[in-house]
Formats: sequence, structure tokens, C-alpha cells
Amino acid sequence: MPDINQFVLYLAAAFLLAVTPGPGIFYVAARSLAGGRAEGIASSFGTALGGLVHVLAGALGVSAIVLASAELFTVLKWLGAAYLVWLGLRTIIAARRDATQVLAGADPPPAMGVQRAFREGVVVEALNPKTAAFFLAFIPQFLDPSAGAVALPFILLGSISVVLNTLADIVVAIGASRIREGAATRPGLMRRLREASGASMIALGAGLALAKRQ
Repeated sequence: MPDINQFVLYLAAAFLLAVTPGPGIFYVAARSLAGGRAEGIASSFGTALGGLVHVLAGALGVSAIVLASAELFTVLKWLGAAYLVWLGLRTIIAARRDATQVLAGADPPPAMGVQRAFREGVVVEALNPKTAAFFLAFIPQFLDPSAGAVALPFILLGSISVVLNTLADIVVAIGASRIREGAATRPGLMRRLREASGASMIALGAGLALAKRQ
């Protein structure tokens, strides 16, 4: 484990990563705007599990194999990009459909449900090779190979980062759900907010598709 000064530096850097908008945050915001706080928090725990997948893969060396292989990296990159673009398009289409139904006086559309929001959150984060690259490039700077096995410290530091990411996602979920409650009587505003979150996911998917293996 790093000494106290390095650990504080790691916490600061991990916090900055947590509050930087990425696929997980935009997905959580979209789900909170569409389905409320319960779906938003469920999706936050989903992205947490997806992040832990990368932590364990990094500790076991799987991520290094993927990132070292141009073919495997490209496959993971395109799967993640396609999934984000699909979620973004679905979010925009659903936002317009739901707004039209509300303006027409129809019953509100049924919620997606927390289980599906959780599952999609897992996939969003697990298919992001940039998360794997971050853990492999960042965490080893705070490990001392001469001290022995580094897998357990890697998992511990990675888990701390995941916890910080999850806390940031939960804050986003609560904030977005409050916006949803405040805009409940303004379907036009709600539609634009959901469209913006969908467009952000599409943009992130396009950015991921253009990412290059370092």
C-alpha cells in the first residue's frame, strides 16, 4: 500500500475522476430523469459493479491482455461505443414519445424498472475500455512491486475509486430525480433534458469509437 502522502494524492486524483462526466454519469442522469430516483440509484450500483469488473480484471492481468491486443481492444471499444449510441438514441426517442403522450393526456408510460436499470448500468461501465486503461495506467503508480504481491493492493485502491464513482453517481441520480419532480408539469422541458442526456451518451459513444490503443 502507498504511504499516507501518496494515499491522499491517490484519493484526490480518484475524486477528480469520479466527478468528471463520463458514460456512467450520463446514463445515471438519463435513467433518473426518465424513471425517477429508484432507477437512478439502481443504475449507479450497476455502474459500480461494472467498475469492479475492470478492477478484478486489472488485478488478474486480463485487462493488460485486452489492451495489449489490438483486435481485442477494438472489439471491446466498438461494443461499448455501439451500446452507448443505442442507449442515447433510445433515450431521445423515448423522451419524444413520452412527451407526446403526456401532452395528449394519455397515462404516463410505465417505468423501466430497477432491475433493468441496474443491468444496463453494469454493461455501460463494463464495456468501457477507457476504464480499464485508467486503472492499469494509474493505480500501478501507487504500488510497490518490491513489497510483494500487488493484486490485493490493486483491488483495494481500485475499489476505493469505484466507491467514489458510485457516490458521485448517486448524487447525480438524486439531483436529476429532483429536476424530474420539478419539471413534472412541464413535459417540454423534461423532453429537452432527456434529449440532452441521450445526445451526451451518443457523443461519448462516438468519442469511444475514435479512441486509440496507447
